[in-house]
Amino acid sequence: MENIKRFNSFAEFYPYYLSEHRNSTCRRLHFVGTSLVIFILALTIGNGAWWMLLVLPLAGYSFAWVGHFYFEKNRPATFQHPLYSLLGDFVMYRDMILGRVPF
Repeated sequence: MENIKRFNSFAEFYPYYLSEHRNSTCRRLHFVGTSLVIFILALTIGNGAWWMLLVLPLAGYSFAWVGHFYFEKNRPATFQHPLYSLLGDFVMYRDMILGRVPF
């Protein structure tokens, strides 16, 4: 069985999260997926088409997982740390927009 890293806070997790996203193509795919999630969520709220929430995981995770399996060559952090990983996606997205994390 794989050894699972333990984190006491998101602040402790985020550097690990970034270390799992060293490949620029992986980060860009995450950015596309997170952008789609935000767009679909806004569209869902704006139109009241709540069924569209069903496609959110597909929109977000499909791009991220392609990035991990084909470019980063690692397992997505979401498998072991789903909540921190989801938060990490949005924090990395923000940090990419602000220039703190390179595209």
